[in-house]
Amino acid sequence: MTGQAEGDGPSRWAGPPPAAAPPAPYRPESGSVPSPRPRRRGLTGGVVAVVIVLAAVALMGVVPRERSGYATAVPGTVERSDVGRSPGAGSPVGPRLETNPLLADGIRLARVSCELPELGRQDAQLQGFYRALAGCLEQAWRPALDRAGDPTLPATVSVTLPKVSTCGAAPSKEEAVAYYCGGDTTIYAPTAWMLSDAGLNRSRHLATIAHEYGHHVQRESGILAAAADRMTTPDQRSPADRAVVRRIELQANCFGALFIASAIGQGSVGRSVGNAAVADYGRADDSEDHGSRAHQLSWAEAGFSGGTTAACNTWSAPADRVG
Repeated sequence: MTGQAEGDGPSRWAGPPPAAAPPAPYRPESGSVPSPRPRRRGLTGGVVAVVIVLAAVALMGVVPRERSGYATAVPGTVERSDVGRSPGAGSPVGPRLETNPLLADGIRLARVSCELPELGRQDAQLQGFYRALAGCLEQAWRPALDRAGDPTLPATVSVTLPKVSTCGAAPSKEEAVAYYCGGDTTIYAPTAWMLSDAGLNRSRHLATIAHEYGHHVQRESGILAAAADRMTTPDQRSPADRAVVRRIELQANCFGALFIASAIGQGSVGRSVGNAAVADYGRADDSEDHGSRAHQLSWAEAGFSGGTTAACNTWSAPADRVG
């Protein structure tokens, strides 16, 4: 993208550091979930696919999947009776949304000192950066998932794009810059796509990967499965289904910023980079599937300043906070 500022400073769309004003706390084995972040200002097209897949959502027989800014459905492969069962779990943990154990009071992420290598334009350089970041995310989130009783599978990040994955055909560059596939618990962040969107701006890479990892957390906790179970139409375009999608996406923003708060001020995540990463969640346009620009930012601020997973309970928030 032209005019992209590179480096560690805030993006020109980022705005001021978050002001700590959170809203009141009010699974397919192959397939995908609606989680494409909306078209961002200044982009030449495309959306950040927040989740092109959750391995747990196909559990309902269809799997939400992003296409051209919308979620469509592909056949699921898991029996409905398995909905809400985490991989390897001995008993169902859901499906629950508002009362999901991960969102109970007092659950915090571990403080991590995240040491990240320099960003570069080669596949190997970007892969190294993402591998280290994924390790930090896993380290920060594991205590919370353990406390909630959610067995976890590791999430990996790939900078190369398969033509077909366990989630089906990949989106085009015009449709996404990154997406999460729950079928293989992989965040796909192709080098060309990410560099086109973020250049070498560390805060923007941090915000995007933390958001996508938030979808992995939703998968592991059964939230995506429960959300899929709540869908009422095949293409998820009904007003009620889009409201569910918005809550998924806004929660991923909140989860992403919750991680940033756990890493900020230590290791490679300095305060200016962390603040800019949180502010980056507010550079997107208003979207039916992702909420207003203001709400996309306010939920990120909720996670950043809230301190616990309960601050990210979009499922119990009133409709006017997730519109």
